[in-house]
Amino acid sequence: MFQVETYAAVRRFVLMDGGTRREASRVFGISRETVDKMCAHSIPPGYVRTKAPAQPRLGPFIGIIETILDADKSVHKKQRHTAKRIFERLRDEHGFGGGYTTVKTYVAGTKASTQEMFVPLSHPPGHAQADFGEAMALIGGIERKIHFFCMSLPHSDACFVKCYPSETTEAFLDGHVSAFAFFGAVPISILYDNTKIAVAKILGGGARVRTRAFTMLQSHFLFEDRFGRPGKGNDKGKVEALVKYARANFLTPVPSAPDFATLNAKLEAHCRARQLETSGRNSATIGEKLKADLAAFRELPIGAFEACDTRIARVSSISLVRYRGNDYSVPTAFGHRGVVVKGFVNAVVICHGTDIIACHTRSYEDTDLVFDPLHYLALLETKPGALDQAAPLQGWALPAPFAELRRLLEARMPKGGKREYIQTLRLLENFALDVVAQAIEQAIALRAISYDAVKLLVLAKIERRPAALNLAHYPHIPAMAVKMTKAADYAVLAPQVRRAA
Repeated sequence: MFQVETYAAVRRFVLMDGGTRREASRVFGISRETVDKMCAHSIPPGYVRTKAPAQPRLGPFIGIIETILDADKSVHKKQRHTAKRIFERLRDEHGFGGGYTTVKTYVAGTKASTQEMFVPLSHPPGHAQADFGEAMALIGGIERKIHFFCMSLPHSDACFVKCYPSETTEAFLDGHVSAFAFFGAVPISILYDNTKIAVAKILGGGARVRTRAFTMLQSHFLFEDRFGRPGKGNDKGKVEALVKYARANFLTPVPSAPDFATLNAKLEAHCRARQLETSGRNSATIGEKLKADLAAFRELPIGAFEACDTRIARVSSISLVRYRGNDYSVPTAFGHRGVVVKGFVNAVVICHGTDIIACHTRSYEDTDLVFDPLHYLALLETKPGALDQAAPLQGWALPAPFAELRRLLEARMPKGGKREYIQTLRLLENFALDVVAQAIEQAIALRAISYDAVKLLVLAKIERRPAALNLAHYPHIPAMAVKMTKAADYAVLAPQVRRAA
């Protein structure tokens, strides 16, 4: 192929210097046809096919290739056929005698012709996209999978990211509440995929039935919802990109934090720092463009929104309520009754009517039992024999004076001592642990070993009056008297020993 310089020299000789094409053929040593082509084209036109090349060896196998590629559309993308694998199957299973390059060229052309094309979109201020992502993190020294909620503002590329132990309804709701608080306002609309947390059912024509929790969130904050096409993540490409960006920049290397609150504080700092950067081809920073988004947002509504998953449950015969596979205790007085369970990200609150009857730290284990020992003390008072085997009290870390009080009570009253000890434990239903522990120490020091004495000392401390206990004023409280042993005491036992012999 001739160089561009040769084209330029021949064209100048013929078209500008007045030379004939015959002379140009002789001077440059090229054919007349080549001179004509150089005069017609300013640069080498290259080889142009007039029709597709014939593929006599591949032709009979094209149908098999198309069948394989069609079947690949319904399997995971990581298990689809490569051109090499298709070639091997044609050779081994169908007797193909052609080369790999022929198959590779055809497969590449077919895949390129079926690739989806996209329309460039504009993003006016005031709108958002939301989604969840997954990553690994060290929380409290334990490596675990975390789920992080992302909200992206496509106009400015401002973002909010928050991590949770699991992708649940309460995490979805809390993510929105936290994002709105971070931006200080509510977007006009939010685009989602068809997550089951928000969409209960997709009807014909694309209509959607929202879940009750999502409807409550939307009713409180009054934003519009939009949903992408099922299985089309590119419909919300901005937040999909944010999920990848946050994982690669905020959560790499694997973050380590003592708890989720500390990790989320770091993520919020990352989101604020990103507002000082630019994105794409924009010269303005994300924070500068964010002003247009915030100007279009709605104000936060008056009143707080409970970001919780609400469910109806029934208390079992052992005073437990099940929520998401784990059991939480309630006071035994509510056994066999219907209750309302509110599952928050960090807590489980159980209500009966308008009253909160139990509040526990949320557990994300499987089949976990979460007890509050105080819930079972009233029942144990009527069944003191179950004290040592009561599962809710196992592992209950009480100060040392409690064990000493029980030993002294049972030494004085073998049967009633255990019940009085349980009555003493019930003081914890109304008073702080350190207050009761100090009262027990005082009672032991005064040698007034009884529930009544401990209760009086607790009330004295709460009422801020002298805590001295004068047993003369409380004759019903037994005092512990320890006498010196005398030799005459043993002489009383001598006749009994002789009779026994």
